[in-house]
Amino acid sequence: MKTFCGRANPTTGAMEWLEEDENYDYHQEIARSRYADMLHDKDRNVKYYQGIRAAVNRVKERGEKAIVLDIGTGTGLLSMMAASAGADFCYAIEVFKPMANAAVKIVEKNGFRDKIKVINKHSTEVTVGPDGDMQCRANILVTELFDTELIGEGALPTYEHAHKYLVQEGCEAVPHRATVYVQLVESKRMWSWNKLFPVHVEAEDGEKIIVSPSEMEDCPGVPSVCDIQLNQMPSSDFTVLSDVVTMFSVDFSKPVRSASTSYRVQLEPVKSGKAQVVLSWWDIDMDPSGMINCTMAPYWVKSTSAFQWRDHWMQCVYFLPNEEPVLQGEKVYLTACRDEYSLWYKLQKARGEEENKAAVHVESPVCRCQAHLLWNRPRFGQLNDQNRTCQYMKSLMKVLRTDSVCLCISDGSLLPVLAHYLGAKQVYMLLFFFLKFFKANNLEDKIKIIEARPELLTSSHLEDKKISILVGEPFFTTSLLPWHNLYFWYARTAVTSHLTSNVTVLPQSASLHMMIVEFQDLWRIRSPCGTCEGFDVQTMDDMIKDSLNFRESKEAEPHPLWEYPCKSLSDPQEVLTFDFRKTVPEYSLSTEGSVNLLRKGKSHGAVLWMEYHLTADISVNTGLMQISNEKGNCEWNPHCKQAVYFFSSVIESETLLDLPSAVTYAINFNTKTGEIAMDFKL
Repeated sequence: MKTFCGRANPTTGAMEWLEEDENYDYHQEIARSRYADMLHDKDRNVKYYQGIRAAVNRVKERGEKAIVLDIGTGTGLLSMMAASAGADFCYAIEVFKPMANAAVKIVEKNGFRDKIKVINKHSTEVTVGPDGDMQCRANILVTELFDTELIGEGALPTYEHAHKYLVQEGCEAVPHRATVYVQLVESKRMWSWNKLFPVHVEAEDGEKIIVSPSEMEDCPGVPSVCDIQLNQMPSSDFTVLSDVVTMFSVDFSKPVRSASTSYRVQLEPVKSGKAQVVLSWWDIDMDPSGMINCTMAPYWVKSTSAFQWRDHWMQCVYFLPNEEPVLQGEKVYLTACRDEYSLWYKLQKARGEEENKAAVHVESPVCRCQAHLLWNRPRFGQLNDQNRTCQYMKSLMKVLRTDSVCLCISDGSLLPVLAHYLGAKQVYMLLFFFLKFFKANNLEDKIKIIEARPELLTSSHLEDKKISILVGEPFFTTSLLPWHNLYFWYARTAVTSHLTSNVTVLPQSASLHMMIVEFQDLWRIRSPCGTCEGFDVQTMDDMIKDSLNFRESKEAEPHPLWEYPCKSLSDPQEVLTFDFRKTVPEYSLSTEGSVNLLRKGKSHGAVLWMEYHLTADISVNTGLMQISNEKGNCEWNPHCKQAVYFFSSVIESETLLDLPSAVTYAINFNTKTGEIAMDFKL
C-alpha cells in the first residue's frame, strides 16, 4: 500500500502530492512526536505518579478493587505507574497502532503483562461487559490528553464519553481538575504578530505612509491559538494590565460537557493602557485537595525557583479582536468562549448587568481580510520589523532609476509598494496579493498584478517591456526550511527571457551559514530516555531512532530558536553561496569542510540559516543576529525558523583539551529538487 503526502516543492514553490512508502506517515509521526519530551518531563511524571498512588489508595481504603482506565496511554507509562501503585487491573487505550504495539512490548518488558491490557482503539469505540474490551467500568480514570490550550486535542469530548460509558459514577480522576488562568497585557511586539502597522517611506517627493485597508484593521483574525515559550519573552516586551485571574476550571472526576459555552470574569486593570493580548496557561491538580499541582505558569507568576522546561505544553497568546483602551481601576469584563477544541476572547466595558449578559456569546473569529490566512504570525512580525524594511528601502534607493521597470516575486510582499514610492517607472508583481491593500493606498493603477506562474509569464503580461530590476525578499508561504525560499532563484531562472541584459537582481545572492551549538533544553525532544520513573522505555527510544533513520539522510527540522536558548560552540561559518545574477546551474552545489570547536560543552547539533545579500553591502539575515557574550549565548532572528540538524551522538567536552578539535561536514544542494542533504562527523 502507498500513502500520499503533501510536500512543498522548493523548485516550483507549489504543494505537491508525493507517493511514499506506507510506513512514511507513521515514521514521520514517531520521529517528530513529542514522546521523548514528555518522558523527559520530570515534573509531569513525578506528579502523575503521586496522583495515581493517592487515587489507588483512596479506592483501596473504601474496600474496592482499583480498576484503572488510561486513555491515550502512549508508552503505557501511566498504566505501569498505576499497576506499581497496587491497582488490580488497568485498561490502557491507544488509538495509534504503532504506539499501541510499542506499549504492549514496554508493558511486557516491565513485567505487567497480567495487570495491563492494551486496547488499540479510539476510546469512543471501547466496549464494556463480559464479552467487551473491558470487563467492567473503571473506578479510576487516568488521562494525558492535553495540549498547550488544554482542550485542543479533544480532551472534553473524550471525558464526556468516558463518564457516560466507561467509568463508574463518582470515580477518581488523575488529574482531578484543570484550571485555566488569564492575564491582560499590552504588547507592541505580540500585537505586531496580528496587525500590520503603518510603514513610513522617505521618498524624493516627501514622506509616504503605507496603511492597511480597514478590513485588515477591523479583522478579528483567526481562532487558532498562538502557542509559544512565553518564558523566553522578556518582561520589557509587554506591560501587565491586570492581575492573573482564574478563567474557568474543569473537574474531571464528574461528568464533563463538551458543548460550546462561555465564561466571564470581571477584571480591574492595575494600570491604564491598550488591552491587546490575553496571555493564558493552565495547571492541573492531580488530587482533590490540590496538594499535587503541575503548572504551566510563566516565570513572572511562578514563585518557586524550580522551573521545568517542556515543549509539549507551553503558554497561549490570544489576540483580542480589537485593541481596547482600559483605565486603571475601571472594571472590564473578559469573556472566554470555547467550542470542543478551541478558545477565543472578547473584552467589554463593565456597563449595566443586563446589557452585558445579552452580548456574552461571541462567534468564533473568522478572518475577513485574507491577510491572516496568507501571513502567519512570524510573517506579520517580519513585515512590521522597521529595521528590516529599512534595509530593503536603502537597497532599492541604490538601484532604482526613473526608467526602472520592476518585477517583484514574493508572496504577499510590500516590496512593490516600496519600489513604486521610491520612484520605479512601472511595477509588476507576480503571485497573489490583496487588491484591497492597493486600493487602501490608491495604487490599483500603479502596480500591475500578474496572475501567472513565473514559467508561464509572457511578454503580453509585461506589455512588451523588459524587466530591468527583479526583486524578492524572498519569502514564500510554502517554505518550511530556510533554503526553501531559494524558490526565488528558480523563478528568476524561469523569467530569464523577460529580463534586460544588464538586469539588477535584488537580492543579488544568498549564502547558507552554519554553526555548532549546545542547546539549553531543546535537545530533550530528540534525546533517548532509557528509563522513566524506574520503568524501562528503551523500546520507545528504539522506535524513534528507527523512524529518524527511515530516511537514509537525516533531515534538518525547522525551529524558531528565539524560543530555545543555545550557546555557540563554534564560530558561524558560511558554507554555500547562491548567485541570483546567474540562472540555477544544472549541476549540484556541494561543499565539504570542518568547523573548529572553540568552547567546551555538548555538541547537540548544527544550526543552519540563510543570509540574503540585497546589494554588495546591504544584507538581511534570517538566523544568528549576534553572539551576545563570551559564554556564547546566541540571539536569533525572531521572525524566522532556523534549521536544526541534531547529531545522533552527542560529544561532551568538559575541557578544551579533550575537545574534538573540529566537526567535519558535507553539504549538498540538489538543484533538481531544491533540497539540501547534509552529513556531520564529530
